[in-house]
Amino acid sequence: MALRTGALRSAALGGLVLVLAGCGSAGSARPASTAGASGVSTFRNDFVALRYPAAWRPFVFRQAEVLHFDPMLYLSSQQAHTPCRARGASTVCGWPVDRLQPGGALVEWENRGYPGWSLAAEPGTELRVGGRRAKQTVARPGSCAAIGADETIRIDIERPLPENWTAVTACLRGPGLKAGERRVGELLASTRFLAP
Repeated sequence: MALRTGALRSAALGGLVLVLAGCGSAGSARPASTAGASGVSTFRNDFVALRYPAAWRPFVFRQAEVLHFDPMLYLSSQQAHTPCRARGASTVCGWPVDRLQPGGALVEWENRGYPGWSLAAEPGTELRVGGRRAKQTVARPGSCAAIGADETIRIDIERPLPENWTAVTACLRGPGLKAGERRVGELLASTRFLAP
């Protein structure tokens, strides 16, 4: 089971069974990311296509599918690193950025699954992302405070697989929170899902 305690997620590797039966790999071995002259870049894998600010860098991290989350994409205004490391018989995962710089952003995309999960039980404001039902919460500072963020935007997007969802977490540091919120909104508005 993957849990985040502060900045860490922990999962025992021995004997864990992934409940994301229909999840599979969230993306192709070679996701495409292209930059455009308009200051917007695109990302596409087998699961999702979206646009993001060209100043942000995409980072694709692959983790063996033994956790209850499948990290798909990290977007950041600064360099990211591998968020997980082995610790004995466990894998410990934190943030792919140690500390956000002023005006910085980090957006995590993960597919998750857990027995009994439902969008109806999640808090937040209802919205649609890529045609799918979703809920959004905003906290200041929220869980992203662990990396120096001033705001955490959390979006849970229902998938057409029982007890599975796509989790998007945006960490924003001021100054320029309103501009960061606008960029996250534009990213979500551009999202198209290509697979369940």
